[in-house]
Amino acid sequence: MLFLDDDDELIFPPLHLADSNTGILLIGGSLSPERLALAYSLGIFPWFNEGETPPLWHAPHERMVLFLDRLIVNRSLRKSINRGRFELRYNTAFPEVLRRCAQVKRPGQAGTWLSEELQRHLTTLHERGLAHSAEAWREGELVGGLYGVAIGRVFFGESMFALEPNASKVVFAMLVQRLKALGYVLVDCQAYSEHLARFGAREMSGPLFYSLINTLVREPLPEAWPTELT
Repeated sequence: MLFLDDDDELIFPPLHLADSNTGILLIGGSLSPERLALAYSLGIFPWFNEGETPPLWHAPHERMVLFLDRLIVNRSLRKSINRGRFELRYNTAFPEVLRRCAQVKRPGQAGTWLSEELQRHLTTLHERGLAHSAEAWREGELVGGLYGVAIGRVFFGESMFALEPNASKVVFAMLVQRLKALGYVLVDCQAYSEHLARFGAREMSGPLFYSLINTLVREPLPEAWPTELT
């Protein structure tokens, strides 16, 4: 693992040097938009508890991935989608989606990696067209959503939240279908979870993942993001 100070140049060590147990590749370095954009383009992501450690940059040896043509939507979720309970939008409340995601209580985590500093820099990436939010609204209230970074034909999913049952699930399923229509190939889900496995996400080896996205992040999309999800 490599240790960096905030002012060090934008570099990352070779991905195979990531710790085999934790996936940590780099400790330290700034959370600048430029470093974040470079990290995601290489398949690296930040994950650490706010205030406890310097930034930790991860490149796991196993990666959870959803190929968009393998999306699974079960009968129950399909019914929820068809009811049209939620108004689906994207990029209309990006900072609020970040704040909501930061507030979610997660098992085994005492804090959040979504510090105010990281939220600020992610918002800059959003303003540059690299970070996006997908949102569920009901009666004028934001009740669910997710965000991620889109580079080339890859959507690097980061976090989601739901204030009502099925809100984030509906957003995720609808977004995946929309991404497929736009020409994306896969969603990076980072780490294994049963929740994502139910959608069809599967683990793949790190070397295969990094080799694949090295090609996909360089491929331009045939269409830009639309103004609405529906």
